[in-house]
Amino acid sequence: MLSAFGVLFVLCYTLILFTGDRGATPRLGVDLQGGTRVVLTAITPDGSRPSEDALRQAQQIISTRIDGLGVAGSEVIVDGDNLVITVPGQDGAQARTLGETARMFVRPVIGSQPAPDAPAEGEDDEGAADDDSEPVSEVLDPDELAAQISEARDLRQSDDPAVQEEALTSHECAPTDILAGNDLPDRPLVTCSNDGAMVYLLGPVFIEGEDIDSGSVSDGYNQQQARWEVSFRFGGDAGRDWATFTRENVGQQAAFVLDTAVVSAPVIREPTPAGSATSISGNFTQDEVRDLANQLRYGALPLSFDSSQAVTVSATLGLASLEAGLIAGGIAMVAVLLYSLLYYRLLGVVAAFSLTLAGMIVYGILVLLGRYVNFTLDLAAIAGFIIGIGMTADSFIVFFERIKDEMREGRSFRSAVERGWQRARRTILTGNAVSFIAAAILYALAVGQVKGFAFALGLVTILDLVVVFMVTYPILALATKSKLLSNPRFNGLGAITQVARERAALAEAPSASKEAQQ
Repeated sequence: MLSAFGVLFVLCYTLILFTGDRGATPRLGVDLQGGTRVVLTAITPDGSRPSEDALRQAQQIISTRIDGLGVAGSEVIVDGDNLVITVPGQDGAQARTLGETARMFVRPVIGSQPAPDAPAEGEDDEGAADDDSEPVSEVLDPDELAAQISEARDLRQSDDPAVQEEALTSHECAPTDILAGNDLPDRPLVTCSNDGAMVYLLGPVFIEGEDIDSGSVSDGYNQQQARWEVSFRFGGDAGRDWATFTRENVGQQAAFVLDTAVVSAPVIREPTPAGSATSISGNFTQDEVRDLANQLRYGALPLSFDSSQAVTVSATLGLASLEAGLIAGGIAMVAVLLYSLLYYRLLGVVAAFSLTLAGMIVYGILVLLGRYVNFTLDLAAIAGFIIGIGMTADSFIVFFERIKDEMREGRSFRSAVERGWQRARRTILTGNAVSFIAAAILYALAVGQVKGFAFALGLVTILDLVVVFMVTYPILALATKSKLLSNPRFNGLGAITQVARERAALAEAPSASKEAQQ
């Protein structure tokens, strides 16, 4: 068993040192490394307050997007009519991406032309570099916002060809669109490409993003065409509608519109059979393709949102709390180890060695979890780990006290270890089972940082059993085979041995007295 633990230990640190980024530091949460916070203000076309159900649904969808992107340690909370997104690191653009409405529509392209203010090639990067530090838009009064949406619809979603032509020639592309998430699907739309280079006049929607088979969405690099793309299939009637459209409009364009921005407007080269895969491609980066696939996979938000300026969340308080907690935990650990050494002698040495190995294997697993499943270490998780390691010390005490009980009954050190282990392991298993069940229930019912606490507690509970069964007991079993370590004067069990002798002497005294009287 001890050798098996050694293999696990070596394997753990081999994976740390020779796979992934080879870093030996756990992934830290927002409270420890800092992060970025963006406030999303709900926008309704009529300026009314959003319903609580819609906000909760939006919160759930954004949380699901976070899980799909692997943005571990993020938090989404409802604050009045707002959603507050906090993500680790300083990437404000990522937080805003998570809050995009992501309403995907497919519209036929009626006409297009270059945007009047389209930046020259190579000039757009400089302007985009400072995007994270600028507010997306000013916070408007709900009535004023509703009026602006209505005005934009009258101009850009008119059925009058003359108004459409005017909108097409005069529309200026901006970083944000007042109609994003608020356009009417059954009316035409004048809008821009996502890079702001083209202005399109689009017909009414004939397929919605809700018709995409979410299980078919995938992103990747097309080796033949040397570009990133998102592939998917339309389900049900939408698949047949798409097949009909592509058959009847060969040589024409269809626009895939995400929150009023045309992300792709391919020319239809040949009909697409119903149920076949369709792809969206363009001048995408890998991250942009991943974000788009994530949005299509998990659906659109029930509300549109206006995002505020990205605000940096300081980790100073968290780091101060972490430092204080680690100091307190270190002092407590040293005190426990010193007491164990003074009280248990040899058994205390075994306990110290086992606790050290437990701490090292916990740290190694933390690094691997952060690397491969994006688990983040926050203050709540640290509390769970400290409590769990304390429970590991409790398991040692149960085992050691059983050994002492057996020796008080006159058994040898070797016999006491074996019999004590047989009795103690049932108690240890029962205690850890109760702790694990409690942690599992807490994990299932809790959210946020409490969930991290429950996960940490459950993980250390399992590792407690691993260490006790694979390290502590095997080491003591080996110690019983050594004359030196079995010597009561050396292993610290001399007083217990003396008590056993006195009990044996008292038990023999009445027998000797009866024999003398006879």
